[in-house]
Amino acid sequence: MTHVITLLCTREGDCVEVCPVDCIIPGPKGDPDWGVLFWIDPDTCIDCGACVPVCPPEAIFPEEDVPAEYEADIARNAAYFTEGPGYWDYDLDEQRH
Repeated sequence: MTHVITLLCTREGDCVEVCPVDCIIPGPKGDPDWGVLFWIDPDTCIDCGACVPVCPPEAIFPEEDVPAEYEADIARNAAYFTEGPGYWDYDLDEQRH
């Protein structure tokens, strides 16, 4: 399984700093389709949960525990890596908030 960042994300970026496999990526700030959240690559996530306790707005859930009102974020999260920008070279401090 994987973890999913939901629309509760406030782009703090603490999750990026603790991920042991570097699978959390910010959507490019200003991008109307992808810039709202940070995203977890479901094919790389090892389901360790390190990101969950450091997320100030509590926006990260194991896929099976995503609240019903945020279930669409599961598919959107995966789409970021297949249809969206995916991995890119970014400055974390510039991408926060």
